[in-house]
Amino acid sequence: MMSEVLILVLSFVILLAIGVPVAWSIGISSILTILASIDSLAAFTTVAQRMATGLDSFSLLAIPLFILAGQIMNQGGIAQRLIDFAKALMGALPGGLIYVNVIAAMLFGAISGSAVAATSAMGGILGPAMKKEGYSNEFGAAVNITASTTGLIIPPSNVLIVYSLASGGVSIAALFLAGYIPGILMGLALMLVAAFWIKKKKYPAGERSSLKHIGITFLHALPSLLLLVVVIGGIVSGIFTATEASGIAVLYCLILSFTNRELKVSDLHSVFLGSVGTTAVVMLLIATSMSMSWVMSYENIPQAVSDGLLGLSDNIFIILLTINLILLFVGIFMDITPAVLIFTPIFLPVVVSLGVDPVHFGIMMIMNLCVGLCTPPVGSVLFIGVSVANSTIQKVMKPLLPLYLAMAIVLLLVTFIPEISLWLPGLFE
Repeated sequence: MMSEVLILVLSFVILLAIGVPVAWSIGISSILTILASIDSLAAFTTVAQRMATGLDSFSLLAIPLFILAGQIMNQGGIAQRLIDFAKALMGALPGGLIYVNVIAAMLFGAISGSAVAATSAMGGILGPAMKKEGYSNEFGAAVNITASTTGLIIPPSNVLIVYSLASGGVSIAALFLAGYIPGILMGLALMLVAAFWIKKKKYPAGERSSLKHIGITFLHALPSLLLLVVVIGGIVSGIFTATEASGIAVLYCLILSFTNRELKVSDLHSVFLGSVGTTAVVMLLIATSMSMSWVMSYENIPQAVSDGLLGLSDNIFIILLTINLILLFVGIFMDITPAVLIFTPIFLPVVVSLGVDPVHFGIMMIMNLCVGLCTPPVGSVLFIGVSVANSTIQKVMKPLLPLYLAMAIVLLLVTFIPEISLWLPGLFE
């Protein structure tokens, strides 16, 4: 088995190092590994079958529909309305635009389910305003980058749907509910770091909004915020499934965007084209990742890792800390979707055998990998945030460090205090 493990790991790392796209790297390394055990025709046929089977899931239909909903929101003026509401609430505080960035990113990321969309929208709208008012461009970019990942924890989240698939059917409704408190804690931790920075820079307070202005901005943002109530409320109450909820989200966003007159029929071509491009990338990643998961299972790699971890220690805290460190390292080099699909079947049986709830582990895993989205060399959110801010990774890294620390502290709290994740789902059992 060691030879197959070496083939899998070395081929994957080498392919990534020479610039082969992640999905192709996963697929090719899977084929090379299985070729060591069976003949070529059977190997290619099996990998192709596993890729097709991996996509044959009704719950996966939610992903392209939520992606489409996010694209509609991005072009439908929803981000601006959420920013206006957050600014009315927090703009009067010293350094208020930083807090506005965090809150708006949490709201928009949660509604769109996309960290990339949130980074692009918040950076594009708030970035120029921050520069005009004399904020540090690099710190603003760092806050935008880290805050945007909260949308992958706060539902609805495509990554939580992927984890449900990889885990063998953990309740999507429970995962969605479990993400609220950790996601909000992450946002509050980032705001705390921002508060220290604002105090150090001695930023003046902004203009206080009147109650009337707050009310108006709230009413403008309310239809967008109600999407969360409709989607999550419908799933939790059993009115519709997560997949059906994604279809309702698309319809709701279309009606809202046309009603707001922020989206025209002529814009739909670019909206659909962008959604198809993103969906194709995500689905290819899922297909090849499912084939690699099967190859690893065929070669008994998860069992070997499980035995190794349990042989290391039978202390649950040591095991969870070790898994955290491994996932943080993995997140630096691998995108979040393939990482969830590949490592869930490896680590989930280990933690379940120690009494860890699969819902709790799912939130812990996603939070781990969210850190990787903000780190070089693969972090997609990092690159988009830096690009939107017209800065460089070298300049943004210094202000990112205290924000990384805040994310790590919240991650440890969620890891070792399961009630943070499980309390809210427990209320609806």
